[in-house]
Amino acid sequence: MQTISMKNKSSYLIHPEHSTAAEQNILHGRNRFFVSSLVASLFGLSVAVAHAQHRPILPTPVEVRYSDGQLPLGSITIRLPQDATESDRFSAQALSDCIGEITHAGVSIADHAAGPGIFLHRTGADDPLPLPGETVGSDSRESYTITITASGAEIRARSSAGVYYGVQTVCQMIETGGEAHLPVAKISDWPAMAYRGTMVDMSEGPTLRVGDIKRQIDLLARLKMNQYYFYNELTIALDGLPPAAPGARISKKDVRDIVAYARQRHIDVVPCLELYGHLHDLFRREQYSDLADFPHGVEFNPANPRVQELVRRWANEYMELFPSSFVHIGFDETWQLQQAARNGGKSPAGVFVEQLRNVSQLFQQKGKTVLAWADIMVKYPDIVAQLPPGIIAVPWFYDPRPDPEYKRWLQPVIAQHLPFMVAPGVNGWSEIAPDYTLSFDNIDTFIAAGRKASALGIINTIWSDDVQMLKRPAMPGIAYGAAAAWQQKPVDRSRFFADYAAIFYPVGAEKIASALQKMADSETALQAVLGQETMLSLWGSPFKAKVQASATAHAADLRRSRLLAEEAEEDLLAAIDTGVDASSLSAYVVECRLLDYAGLKFQYGVEITQAWNALGPKPNTGQLDNDFANIVVSQQHGKLPDLMEAITELKPQYREAWLEEYTSYRLEAALGRWDAEYEYWRKLQANLERMLEEYDSQRGLPSWTSLLPPD
Repeated sequence: MQTISMKNKSSYLIHPEHSTAAEQNILHGRNRFFVSSLVASLFGLSVAVAHAQHRPILPTPVEVRYSDGQLPLGSITIRLPQDATESDRFSAQALSDCIGEITHAGVSIADHAAGPGIFLHRTGADDPLPLPGETVGSDSRESYTITITASGAEIRARSSAGVYYGVQTVCQMIETGGEAHLPVAKISDWPAMAYRGTMVDMSEGPTLRVGDIKRQIDLLARLKMNQYYFYNELTIALDGLPPAAPGARISKKDVRDIVAYARQRHIDVVPCLELYGHLHDLFRREQYSDLADFPHGVEFNPANPRVQELVRRWANEYMELFPSSFVHIGFDETWQLQQAARNGGKSPAGVFVEQLRNVSQLFQQKGKTVLAWADIMVKYPDIVAQLPPGIIAVPWFYDPRPDPEYKRWLQPVIAQHLPFMVAPGVNGWSEIAPDYTLSFDNIDTFIAAGRKASALGIINTIWSDDVQMLKRPAMPGIAYGAAAAWQQKPVDRSRFFADYAAIFYPVGAEKIASALQKMADSETALQAVLGQETMLSLWGSPFKAKVQASATAHAADLRRSRLLAEEAEEDLLAAIDTGVDASSLSAYVVECRLLDYAGLKFQYGVEITQAWNALGPKPNTGQLDNDFANIVVSQQHGKLPDLMEAITELKPQYREAWLEEYTSYRLEAALGRWDAEYEYWRKLQANLERMLEEYDSQRGLPSWTSLLPPD
């Protein structure tokens, strides 16, 4: 029998209070590193053996024990207890569907437990969603056990949520060597963190279609997340509020549909609002401009009584729309707080706390648990001691490198014994492709620091600050955050892409895993040239001295970035050829091609400049034509036509990928960047053609900068 167990080997490394006195001595003595390393090595070895013989399970359960034998699924029956609830039936149907997809046969569901099959056994109340006061551990609401023998199987849990999580694990375990079957095994599992959320930005960039929101919820459900934070500034259509951004409106009907869809999958949709700052879309409308701290500003003026009335009305509508026990009220990045405080004759902390208290009470009076971002609390430490009772602080930070312990963000809330959740992010909001490496580092280190300080949970954030961002390629980062929040041990980075692809893309998994790793490496290599914000830097001129110096010094990185992007694209297209849904990968393909274009653009920037400089001040006409015009300007094989062709071919592909996941709101603004890029190259080509027509070798060449179009 193989045993993969965290419970008996290393869970005390995370929870020292559960260990014996002897174990405590080892933990805190000189041998701690040796013991930890030995445990990690043994665990890693057993995981490697399991991977070689059985399908991956993500998140990795606390304990998995495999034995010889298998349970055939060809004519299996799913059995429910007589008191089965709607949630139990949904879980049974989910299990039936995943088995049926593999066996291509109908799977019956019986309303009694007698007879062979897979029995879904709920031992307690339905309890489908997380509530305030959740706990973790082997007897927690979300824990489950799975027992599989050669004659039948049982998924046992206290709540319907636990049963559903057991179903997700069983679906991942199905093997297809010969007849579809489950391996004989015993599993015990429970989450490391009670609250496991993902926040998705619906306001600062494009607006997701309802179908893609459900796609995200499906992924989170399969990985046992229990909260979906619906970030909204002015996206949701509220009664009596003129549309601040008409094309971005999500109707109340759509929100209710999303909430119900998520609830079936044991995910609580939590409103994530902005009730202080981030409201420029409202204030730019003249009828609301005087509600801002400055005309047409960004933040509310808390001293204005109309503000309090508007917030009160919003709060009532949001509470009617979202039945969640939780609400996130925002309160981040209130940059004008100091000026507003001076204008009102108060301290910044006083202004902030007063507004926070007013807003939080609106929700707390109706029994809601209130969360708020913690960045301003950290900036003005006096705030922390004055916070209203019951507030859950949410420290956020997206770069693990300056402070891997996150002391700056956690220490103020820890010192005041505040409940808190940590908020890492999937870095993709200003990159061409998501920076998976940085994102995984951020998630791992912030969760480790949070668990060390008894964080309640995690909110993995997906922002879209740059309007160009496509969100589907963030899915692996969303999945990584889900696995890291549930597992007792860190996610195995070396296997993550392979496991992710095997679970979500059974056909073409190897190619997709390869593509994801190459995309990550391509983005990292490009950052060596352009800095972290590759999408923003992409649209800049490649002829600036600083950019040229970086591109020259990192020529090998540019080449590597392009080679990896091209190989990743080939892998993705090969996966599509095997039958993978092309629409699920189209955004990845576009990002690979855009990475390749970026590398080409900055390579060409150096090469064009070098070719120009090599001409000298007064080349003859033949030299100018042969050594420059033919390789740079020529419509047949010139570098500038290459760039114009590449960007115009990419634009419709990008547009199609956008419309697969977003509404058309802000699409034309996004495409304006692409149009400007084409126009830059067209104007440069026209300027050079004019120079060539008028060239006089006696006068010599004009300055290169005089020929460049304005940025």
